[in-house]
Amino acid sequence: MALANCARAVKCLVASGMLWPARLCWACKTDRGRHALVISTLADTVLRQIENVQDAVNETLFEPVIRVGVTGLARSGKTVFITSLVANMMDRGRMTHLAAAADGRIDAAFLQPQPDDTVPRFDFETHLAALTSQTPHWPDSTRAVSELRLSLRVRGAGLLAGLQGPRTLHIDIIDYPGEWLLDLALMEKSYDVWAEETLKRANGRAQAQSFLAQAQGVDPDAPLDEPQAKALAAGFTDYLQSVRDAGFYDCTPGRFLLPGDLEGSPVLTFAPLTGAGSGARGSLRREMARRYEAYKREVVRPFFRDHFARVDRQVVLVDALGAIHKGPQAVEDMRGAMADILGAFRPGRNAFLTQLIAGKRVEKILFAATKADHLHHSQHGKLTAIMEALVRDASDRARFAGAQTQALALASLRVTTEDRVKHDGQMLDVVRGRLLETGKQAAFFPGELPSDPAKLVAPARAGAQKWLDADYRVMNFAPSVLSLRPGDGPPHIRLDKAAQFLLGDKL
Repeated sequence: MALANCARAVKCLVASGMLWPARLCWACKTDRGRHALVISTLADTVLRQIENVQDAVNETLFEPVIRVGVTGLARSGKTVFITSLVANMMDRGRMTHLAAAADGRIDAAFLQPQPDDTVPRFDFETHLAALTSQTPHWPDSTRAVSELRLSLRVRGAGLLAGLQGPRTLHIDIIDYPGEWLLDLALMEKSYDVWAEETLKRANGRAQAQSFLAQAQGVDPDAPLDEPQAKALAAGFTDYLQSVRDAGFYDCTPGRFLLPGDLEGSPVLTFAPLTGAGSGARGSLRREMARRYEAYKREVVRPFFRDHFARVDRQVVLVDALGAIHKGPQAVEDMRGAMADILGAFRPGRNAFLTQLIAGKRVEKILFAATKADHLHHSQHGKLTAIMEALVRDASDRARFAGAQTQALALASLRVTTEDRVKHDGQMLDVVRGRLLETGKQAAFFPGELPSDPAKLVAPARAGAQKWLDADYRVMNFAPSVLSLRPGDGPPHIRLDKAAQFLLGDKL
């Protein structure tokens, strides 16, 4: 039913819900569930606009709040990024490129209870202890939404700064898995479109052969059999897990990989089926489509409404070095994922009237290539250029909509040192660190990144199976034992520049 007929929808919902026991509405003969969806959409829109008015008034008249979303795809370092950022904002000795810190205008930084009582708190203290203990180790990765509020007491800058006292700025950091963000693209796709696209991608992948054989042996018009549906969902989940391990990023629906308390529920018990099928009531395909729609309605949409739609600034972390190591297909898949991620944003400037009329829009987006400490500093510029090329399509779209974007190579926690070694008669710029697998110290040269990013991007877009003239390697390093001076946060690379881009205008 079109949204323009919402008045009739209200009338039908009231009548059918209170007075009419039939499944179909007496006024328009439409399934009452569709009316409920229309009313729910209208209610969400009105409530969001009311919340935006309240937020705008509170931030204008009282203490401003910046909501920073941090996401990234698997093993991109979200937890370490947030932990190190907060630690370095509290002890700012290493934040020389954050102007307010360099000028000494941040008087204090402290953690406060987060404003959302139903969202788990980001376990900052436990994660920091893991990184700074005498036996340091990487903290557990992100598996659900969490939040942390960092409050700053900041003195103003400029000629009138002496006439104003310090003000308080609240920074709400929202951590969520990147796989969930990719799910937002599903909101515009029907089950048939999603199934067709998913199976088309799977056909060319060795990891999908077991699931494809399983799906082809199923009659979509057969009556629903719950054990069969569970087996199909399990096979599809195994396929998603294997392609993610192989370096691919289009692993939707994301909750199949990170189910949380939804594990085993019908909303996660569906899979793409081959063939059109009749879609008869009670058939396997009809039930798969119904559960797919329930996933969008009950899982994806509440996440967008409650968390993502309220973000002011966004950080997207990318393990670009890992993708380059895995080959051209992984690089191209990552480039497409970045475009899909930005498609989920509503970028633009947060003018006061914009908040009142259309809801909040993301003002700034930082695309950060992590693990820059795995390269000698002489190659950091090349990594940044490659990152800029990979997100070019996404970045251009954001800038056109009025948002600011920046690509950056950084290391949230620096775990290596630099050195030069002689190998086969030539000097190589290497990094040294403690290997994660063995704990032994090792020198590592990952290969020379090209000065022209097109030498990576072009083969990836052309569908090349491997790099023709280079061999890029990657090494997993463990965190080192730290010895921090008073006032210094954990060592990093360009984390202060990331903070300046995200927060500098508000400080």
